[in-house]
Amino acid sequence: MHDLQTWQYIATALIFVWTGFVRSGLGFGGAALGLPLLLLVVDDALIWLPLIGIHLLFFSSITVSSRIEHVNWPYLKKAFGIMIIPKLIGVFGLLTLPSEWIVAFVYLTTLFYAFCYLFRFELSSRSPWIDYLLLIAGAYAAGVSLIGAPLIVAVFARHVAVGELRNTLFVLWFILVVIKLSVLYWAGIDFWWVHHLWLLPCAAIGHLIGLKLHEQLIAEGTASFKQVIGGALVVISVVGLLR
Repeated sequence: MHDLQTWQYIATALIFVWTGFVRSGLGFGGAALGLPLLLLVVDDALIWLPLIGIHLLFFSSITVSSRIEHVNWPYLKKAFGIMIIPKLIGVFGLLTLPSEWIVAFVYLTTLFYAFCYLFRFELSSRSPWIDYLLLIAGAYAAGVSLIGAPLIVAVFARHVAVGELRNTLFVLWFILVVIKLSVLYWAGIDFWWVHHLWLLPCAAIGHLIGLKLHEQLIAEGTASFKQVIGGALVVISVVGLLR
């Protein structure tokens, strides 16, 4: 992070504005829709994940602190019990698997999400067994690279009221990221603290824009918005895989 070219710093700043917008506007997906772009700037997930994780902790705590009563704690506890083991397996996979495997995993997973968005295939669950499978897969993906949100949201949307969904998810992201960052810190991964001084304001701009548009997105539906994102993610993922 200390010796990037000018275009890389500019691109990084713009991408963090985007991640802040997605995170607060949709309530999820900041990492899932931002990490593939960041890997085009520098293709090492261990550089970006500590930065994304600290931002998620900061903004999720601000968002939920005044809305803590609108969190579905019973279902959050139930889901967390299912997710904790695959989450830890994913985190240790991040530390032990080759970097190029992690990058390929990110782009292939993103490509799957992209096609779902592009063709308006709604990830959803209609049975307890599908709930378990999606939560386990989402937790593992979140452990490896913080991009498991769409799988996890598919389950939470079935069990949590719309008015509680975003806040419940923010609490879940907070818990999952604390676990991930604790392991990364224990492993001696650089958190690039000095770069938070300029990246946090970038993410804050996107966060504020997302907060203003959240209610509008919920009222109008996000299908068209996601379809546009899906088309862009297909291109990004293909470019990333071909590099």
